[in-house]
Amino acid sequence: MIGDQMKSMVVAGVMSGTSADGVDVAVCRISPARVKGGMPVVKLLGHVGVAYPKAVRAAVLGAMDAEAISVAELARLNWRLGEVYADAVEKAQEKVGVKVGLVGCHGQTVYHQGAAEKYLGRVLRATWQMGEAAVIAERLRVPVVSDFRPADVAAGGQGAPLVPMLDYCMFRSSTVSRVLQNLGGIGNLTAIPAGASVDGVMAFDTGPGNMVMDACMRRLYEREFDKGGVVARTGKVLKDVVEWILEEGYFSALPPKSCGREQFGEAFVSRFIAMCRKAGGRVDRDEDVVTTATALTAASVVDAYRRFVSGHVGKTALLAPVEFVVAGGGAKNDVLMGMLRDGLGPLKVKVRMMEELGVPAQAKEAVAFALMAWLSWNELPGNVPAATGARRAVVLGKVSRG
Repeated sequence: MIGDQMKSMVVAGVMSGTSADGVDVAVCRISPARVKGGMPVVKLLGHVGVAYPKAVRAAVLGAMDAEAISVAELARLNWRLGEVYADAVEKAQEKVGVKVGLVGCHGQTVYHQGAAEKYLGRVLRATWQMGEAAVIAERLRVPVVSDFRPADVAAGGQGAPLVPMLDYCMFRSSTVSRVLQNLGGIGNLTAIPAGASVDGVMAFDTGPGNMVMDACMRRLYEREFDKGGVVARTGKVLKDVVEWILEEGYFSALPPKSCGREQFGEAFVSRFIAMCRKAGGRVDRDEDVVTTATALTAASVVDAYRRFVSGHVGKTALLAPVEFVVAGGGAKNDVLMGMLRDGLGPLKVKVRMMEELGVPAQAKEAVAFALMAWLSWNELPGNVPAATGARRAVVLGKVSRG
């Protein structure tokens, strides 16, 4: 990935995940590869996290789980999110003290169907991210690359996960096998055996990250999330519920695979809470529901490692240790992290935090979309077909001129 026309650029990556709690902006300097056939050089200059205004978050969550919603509501939300993203990038520029030359905006996913299904006589996949990029381009007067997932979907992929390109670019190692686990609304991982080429990368969504925990907290405690795992620490894990759910089809399906609110949204949460009430025998013990939701996330990650990843990185395990590096909002939940360490410890896996590799946990996905924008601007592919299932590597995104 090196060419005569490529140049170093300051790029803002903008990410709002399935938790819909706000926007992360990572300001990065991205430079061409130093050697022919190498990977771009990514340096994080600064990061800003901005919470969604309360009414905006309510509208986003409503759009995600709506059985029916007006076209006018969706159109207005699309443009309002454009303003939110522009505000966030302006705040990041001010904090970091630089002017960005390019923006990569993931947008807010309101629907993601990674598996092909029949619709109106054709079998297809579908994905939709909202947030009007033209608003950002006009406000900042710089080009904006957005809507990254559809090109991969059109090429037969699931449109997710896309972060593996960053994972390989920044965190590959010749001596250590790394599994990079993100715990946003949905959990996703990238497994990179020591010394692997990009074709040797495995990546997929592990299942719920914070999504089910957060929804239980909203319903049962009227709080947005379980800060630090304070509530989960007081409850009991209903092991039968965790085991029953892990027997469901998504968890045993072979990668590549992706999921979202379509699998683990409000309908799932209603069923999950009912299962906990029935299994626990203590209908007033809300903390058991939250603790079990936390245990479900941890168990799904450990299960994914056992089923699919250990054999993939295990090919080099005798020569290279395995590091399990955690990022995302869930990394701040001490109870969840403790459960992960307990589950992975017997598998001889060392759990580390993303900060130990030089990137704040909350910033990683935003950094990924800064890289995606730079690659797209230079007409370079941004997907990893081995991760998404696409037929070929493709240039991602659509450009709005500033």
